[in-house]
Amino acid sequence: MTHAHAVVWIDHREAHVIRFGATGSERKVIHSKHEPQQLYHKANSIGSGRAALDKQFFNNVTAAIADASAVVITGPASAKTELVNYIHAHKPTLSKAIRSVETLDHPSEGELLNFARKYFESADRLVQK
Repeated sequence: MTHAHAVVWIDHREAHVIRFGATGSERKVIHSKHEPQQLYHKANSIGSGRAALDKQFFNNVTAAIADASAVVITGPASAKTELVNYIHAHKPTLSKAIRSVETLDHPSEGELLNFARKYFESADRLVQK
């Protein structure tokens, strides 16, 4: 089954990917191999106080959306922006499919799919005018 649209909800521990089209949807959950860490930044210390990016995690997420023609990336914090930056740096052809980056807290999969369907309905309506 081929799906033209995809939505990704991502934080630093997992990504929920839903690919969908007129005939249905496919869901996938991808987990990071990195253990969640609480890092603290001390004044006058070297380093950013941030954990290194899990490139394999981002690679697995991009593989799940590689054939989508339009993608919305969502999430509650910085992981969504880090994913977009990773895509721009490592998957430039996929960059063209990114339609929007949105902040969403922790929706259920049904809420996430409804959000994406409404987003693409509105976006498609604007393109047709």
